[in-house]
Amino acid sequence: MHLAPRALRGAIAAVIALLATAVGCAPQPEEKAAATPSGSAGTACAKGELDTETPGKLTVATDEPAYEPWFKDDKPANGKGFESAVAYAVARQLGYDRDAVVWQSLPFNKAFAPGAKTFDFDINQVSISAERKKAVDFSSGYYDVRQAVIALKGTKAAKATGIADLAGLKLGAQVGTTSLDYINDVVRPKREAAVYAKNDQAKSALKNGQVDAIVVDLPTAFYITAAEITNAEIVGQFENQGGTPEQFGLVLDKGSALTPCVTRAVDALRKDGTLARIETQWLSDAVDAPVLK
Repeated sequence: MHLAPRALRGAIAAVIALLATAVGCAPQPEEKAAATPSGSAGTACAKGELDTETPGKLTVATDEPAYEPWFKDDKPANGKGFESAVAYAVARQLGYDRDAVVWQSLPFNKAFAPGAKTFDFDINQVSISAERKKAVDFSSGYYDVRQAVIALKGTKAAKATGIADLAGLKLGAQVGTTSLDYINDVVRPKREAAVYAKNDQAKSALKNGQVDAIVVDLPTAFYITAAEITNAEIVGQFENQGGTPEQFGLVLDKGSALTPCVTRAVDALRKDGTLARIETQWLSDAVDAPVLK
């Protein structure tokens, strides 16, 4: 099996380092010792010339199926839906045209699992957390999000007005998500939460009465109740924990040289209003819901 370009360069660098050790290493001239460190921005972020998985291309990963309103028609490459639009905006900021973006399918939980990545960045409603940062890098946040509770209309769960009302219910969420964290850490239900590999499974469990309510991010909750489970409603949303907003971030390989470049791109898109315009276009229906306290 041949090595990928960045892995090949890494192997060559390792051989050179070993040879240098064998013959002795002379002191570095001062100007070389002060060279730009690996992973910093600067010349390493030359537009369209980044050290990507495939030279000249930008590989972007997301889960399959790709849910609305984050993507449209389960086609990440069509540029429709909030995250598809954000991915292409980031790509342009990095110097890659639309035809240079290659999409890759990857299960949600694998995006931030330990181990080398085969993508340049992953975009899939992955919340930034200290725990996940142990295994991967994140860009700065591209969306501030809250978690919400969905229940079938007319049920006991639908009448909940606070967190205490949820404690006796059977709740469900997708594995590895902050939605599940909110169930376990904020609600702390008396019954163990039901955990699903996909949101589709959680939605089916709600429709079939296997759980009383499910937890998803707020924009997804509005889409589910408007277009998928029309006899369901949003019970409410949780407050942000710890005083700081939960944010979705682009996921990169741990220690990736692309991290500062991608972060700088996201920051520029926030500053010039691009992220706000994309949010207005694709998430405008995700308005406020009652806050559960």
